Amino acid sequence: MDQARLMVQECYCSSREKRKRIGESLKGPALEIIQAVRDANPDASPMDYLEALERTFGTPESAWTLVVANGATIDPGEGVPTSSFQEKLTKLLQEEGKTLREAQALYPAEALQTTSPEAIIRAVGDVLEKTAKSHNETNAYRRLRTFSGSIPTPSGEEGFDSWMDQARLMVQECYCSSREKRKRIGESLKGPALEIIQAVRDANPDASPMDYLEALERTFGTPESGEDLYFAFRSLRQQPGEKLSDFLRRLERSFKKVVLKGGIASSRIDLVRIEQLIRGATESELMLIQVRLRERKDNPLAFLTLLNEIRKEEEQEAARHKLSTSVKRIQVRDDENLKRSVS
Repeated sequence: MDQARLMVQECYCSSREKRKRIGESLKGPALEIIQAVRDANPDASPMDYLEALERTFGTPESAWTLVVANGATIDPGEGVPTSSFQEKLTKLLQEEGKTLREAQALYPAEALQTTSPEAIIRAVGDVLEKTAKSHNETNAYRRLRTFSGSIPTPSGEEGFDSWMDQARLMVQECYCSSREKRKRIGESLKGPALEIIQAVRDANPDASPMDYLEALERTFGTPESGEDLYFAFRSLRQQPGEKLSDFLRRLERSFKKVVLKGGIASSRIDLVRIEQLIRGATESELMLIQVRLRERKDNPLAFLTLLNEIRKEEEQEAARHKLSTSVKRIQVRDDENLKRSVS
């Protein structure tokens, strides 16, 4: 998380490139969280991505006010002190060979009635968008992991679902051309999977990257219909010892396939998710009561909000259990000391 925050704060690349870099570094449950953020808000910022990961995998804590060396305070989310911002802005413009006047000229006068930091940031962002992108941003990328479609999955290769998540994120977030995206997909494939891509290209030389992914989905994804997947989703139950938050993430992986296959109307997604969570959470009845899920079925929470609330409750429950265990140990020790003193 520290490295990701530093990249977001210090890298001069675009927000889209930052989102792409974050996505390329993730897999499994972490990548699923990012995809959920993107599904909920396609224009989510890189910091939105990191905040969602922090809420999901970090320790739930209240915000702290930061104190910097010169005595200024920074409220979380407010950004850096103005002097620091001005220094970074000046350095950025110098490196790009641009002036502040050129940045402001990108916006009409009525759009920039004040030279607020927000207005300047938008203008500088457009300057960078209009200039040629750096070699690293246009050409350097983390290669997709290898996928062949062989069963069982050979050592060193990705399973289909994990590979597909990475590939979809690359197609959605990468600035490169469709031809480059097709090339990146092809470079990560071999064996039966590569043969499918070659067949798509032979049938349609102008096939898009999404055409490639859809063909792979039809070939190596689940053959079940949206209705079949929906019934399988409805049969999921919490396993003994499985935390409620882990069960919710497992539900979401299954539910995502239902949605992709058109097994449910988009307007009912949040309601059906919470209904199945309540029905399947056979090991967490008390926690369902504590987070009041049944009472809120009429206004169901989105996946990330729901996951965040459950994790907070789990952390509080763990803290209460730890405190209770410590108190019991102290009581036992005191009882033993009392017995020894009496005897």
